[in-house]
Amino acid sequence: MPNKGRVKVGIIGSQFQADIHADSFRLMPDEAEVVAVASPTPGNAEKLAKKYNIPRFFTDYKQMLTEDDIEMVTITAPNYLHAQMTVDVAQAGKHVVCEKPLCMTLEEADLMIETCRQKGVLLMYAEELFFTPKYVKAKQMADQGAFGKVYMVKQAEKHFGPHAGWFWNVELSGGGVLMDMGCHGIAFCYWFLGRPEIKSVYCQMATHVHGDKTKGEDDSVCILEFANGAIGMIENSWCRRGGMEDRVEVYGEGGVTYADLHMGNALPTYSEYGYGYAVEKAPTTKGWTYPVFEELWNYGFPQEMRHFARCVRGKEEPQCTGEDGRVVQEVLFASYQSAGTERKIKLPFRPVDAKRPIDLWLKDNTR
Repeated sequence: MPNKGRVKVGIIGSQFQADIHADSFRLMPDEAEVVAVASPTPGNAEKLAKKYNIPRFFTDYKQMLTEDDIEMVTITAPNYLHAQMTVDVAQAGKHVVCEKPLCMTLEEADLMIETCRQKGVLLMYAEELFFTPKYVKAKQMADQGAFGKVYMVKQAEKHFGPHAGWFWNVELSGGGVLMDMGCHGIAFCYWFLGRPEIKSVYCQMATHVHGDKTKGEDDSVCILEFANGAIGMIENSWCRRGGMEDRVEVYGEGGVTYADLHMGNALPTYSEYGYGYAVEKAPTTKGWTYPVFEELWNYGFPQEMRHFARCVRGKEEPQCTGEDGRVVQEVLFASYQSAGTERKIKLPFRPVDAKRPIDLWLKDNTR
């Protein structure tokens, strides 16, 4: 008998992204419910569980995986843990939602995909830009021919630094801002254009502000050439002060559209005194600020998690899979190679002797 009712979900992790997952399931509870959370840091899982009325919490995610009722597990741990956790979840017979980037190496990506295939579980790649309402609308218009032949798609995400300290450590993260946020732009351009073959990558990166914290880059520009003649341009930065910027531009021979994720959903506000919360990564609420409303909905997180739950029930086909994450991983490696050698890199690209994408930049960089 197939399972019915809401999908039972376990979350690995307890911080920023785990909170987003828990809140997203709370906002759209018709298809899924979180029944457990696991984090190795004493007290963290319990704290998140109490916040969202999650009935069970664990300090060992492997213990959580023994719970028979859990059907899907979301992974919000640091990048270097993604592959092993995915394998463990799949071997426990549970469907996997893995946060971006998929993993550290292409070998890990292949292992994750193959293990999930062998165990008969779904490997879903958590790329929320596929569900962001403004960006979904832009793609719908493009697919309807609104802009004619699209020749350029740009995606930019910038702020002044990541939300957790481990991102600064390339041993744990695998890279800097391109690894952290460029994976969004790569996936977005690839998806928006209908997943065409990627012919080449050219990337420039540097460390302008945070050299005291990281060996990784804090600013990058990446250009993708697609087989259909279109260009994808991806801009990322941990150097932008003043809060988050997240936007898309689409150019076609017959039209153009601009989607700024925050400005159209914000309330221009001036305050001498400050207030509680404006928007993700905003350092202050004094002076002019742009507080957002329904932030998670406008990012697309609740819609994404609902979709993944419906996939578990066979109601929908996954829009974002482990194979998509592998494409992004290959482009990340090619991008760091490009930045390290100052030349265009053709795809397909298979890195040699690189355990992390950033290794291909650091070996040709004095940093």
